[in-house]
Amino acid sequence: MSQQRSSLKPLEGANRTLRRRLDLKGEILLATAPTAVVLLVMYFVEALTQQRLLFASLASSAFLIYLDPQHGTNAIRTLILAQMMAAGIGFITFLIFGGGYISGGLAMILAIGLMILLDAMHPPAVSTSLSFALKANNVNNLVLFAWALGITAILVGLERYALWLLAHYAGHRKEGS
Repeated sequence: MSQQRSSLKPLEGANRTLRRRLDLKGEILLATAPTAVVLLVMYFVEALTQQRLLFASLASSAFLIYLDPQHGTNAIRTLILAQMMAAGIGFITFLIFGGGYISGGLAMILAIGLMILLDAMHPPAVSTSLSFALKANNVNNLVLFAWALGITAILVGLERYALWLLAHYAGHRKEGS
């Protein structure tokens, strides 16, 4: 069954060989965008709320996107669906059960089950469900999380563009040799 699941495979047409051949300079260039995005999100989170841990899983998402931006786990659909679903589930379990182990455990189980069912497997979303289930406090945090997630989704495009630039640059270097 996992053969058919798109969020568990590289995106169709992905040239992952270039990503595996990057030198230190290429790795640093590719890591710059996610680092900048996470720092920007942290700045805005700090300015708008004291619920820092609600956004910690987005740092893991950013690293996964850096590590393999052409994998289905890091597709924009998968990222947004899994993260927002997990945040919503965590928020709802917090409202129903309060911020305890029952809320957290139930939120994780539901998030994992729905990620499998909807073919939107993005592992950091499990942490999102737990974070919101344990300490959601108010709906403004959910809105702020959606905003931060949108910025992270833009990161997917930036990483794919960076890979395209690296491939384009590598192609010109080979032609010039």
